[in-house]
Amino acid sequence: MVSSVPALVIAAPASGSGKTTVATGLIGALRAAGHRVAPFKVGPDFIDPGYHALAAGRPGRNLDAVLIPEELIGPLYRHGSRDADIAVVEGVMGLFDGRIDEHAVTPARGSSARVAELLAAPVLLVVDARGQSQSIGAVLHGFSTFHTGVHIAGVILNRVGSARHEQVLRQACEAVGVPVLGAIPRHDELSVPSRHLGLVTAVEHGDQAHSAVAAMTELVARHVDLAALVGLAASRVAAPSWSPEDAVGEPVGGAPVVAMAAGRAFSFGYAEHPELLRAAGAQVVAFDPLTERLPDGATALVLPGGFPEEHLAELSANTELRAQIAELAQRAPVQAECGGLAYLMDELDGHPMCAVLGGSARFTQRLTLGYREAVAVSDSALYTAGERVVGHEFHRTTVEFTEELDSAWAFRSGVGSPVRDGAVRAGVHASYLHTHPAGQPRSVARFVAHAASLTKLGR
Repeated sequence: MVSSVPALVIAAPASGSGKTTVATGLIGALRAAGHRVAPFKVGPDFIDPGYHALAAGRPGRNLDAVLIPEELIGPLYRHGSRDADIAVVEGVMGLFDGRIDEHAVTPARGSSARVAELLAAPVLLVVDARGQSQSIGAVLHGFSTFHTGVHIAGVILNRVGSARHEQVLRQACEAVGVPVLGAIPRHDELSVPSRHLGLVTAVEHGDQAHSAVAAMTELVARHVDLAALVGLAASRVAAPSWSPEDAVGEPVGGAPVVAMAAGRAFSFGYAEHPELLRAAGAQVVAFDPLTERLPDGATALVLPGGFPEEHLAELSANTELRAQIAELAQRAPVQAECGGLAYLMDELDGHPMCAVLGGSARFTQRLTLGYREAVAVSDSALYTAGERVVGHEFHRTTVEFTEELDSAWAFRSGVGSPVRDGAVRAGVHASYLHTHPAGQPRSVARFVAHAASLTKLGR
């Protein structure tokens, strides 16, 4: 094995135990102590990495062993941790929770435990101590012995009620050989508001997000033994670092301009996406659809997911941009995922949008969530018909088309029903399915090649 940047995986017995508070605060506290911290999140989540990025001062990245092949986890970790001296990897759900399918394995595919195993990194278990005392010993014993390939290096006690409560908890942990590396008292919930898809994104929350991250940092710095945690960090990844240049191959000429929507309404993107676009030969220019027009010379457009339904008035009021996008979509490649799909419709909840795709989008109370194994239905600027991908759905909106359009994807829903998702027309590929570009680098290269062909034609 080749030594890599040492890591700590922050996991928990279940969701709601305080992983995000501890992981974000630990990233901030380590940075304040002079460390260069590389932040990661297990799974497809777009929101937590935004808070990680604020704490670390560098992009938060995802390690999702479902959206990308397992053999890429180590290389992507190496890539994302370059120039760092320690990494903090926040887990997902409970430690051993992952994808449920007919090929059940332990640890489950995509679980925090499996990623820890792939990185050969120790796990720090965050346990919500409310409502228990000596029983925590049984919890830790079970998690420590459940799978020999996963090493529980210590526990951080969260929401401890009193000094006496802490003493009893510590004795129970020591009795089963799991060191206590921190005890965080009960506290008012930190002011990071949530909405229908989880926490409000860091970019939307502005100054309050910075204040929340500062509060998490102070909380962890005061109650957690940072020196002991640093001493426990470790990782052994034999594979070389992932390279966007190697992933996409020879770059195209012409340096086409790819406009990438960003800002408060469209913040659901993976850090590797712009890196792959640039490696394929594109100039990537970010812009905010709430206030800005298309970048000059744009010959392609990426509309990632986000929360356009929370910013309807501002999006609709930017009539110049909506007209520009409608015109560009007639001749150039456009990739739209989830919120980007809703933005391309005629209207969203009664507010005029870009009118690229005929029909309407509506916010609903029903959450659609889960991984999907999908096949491309039509040739497009990104895929050829028949190509297979693994993607992820995460939305409460729904769309209804009023014109005949080729579907982007076919897959089965979480209950097994056949689904046709999204639309393909001209250069537009729009759907609810989120994919990880590092898992589909050929689609990125194909997209940039389409944009380059327009550049050469002078369009």
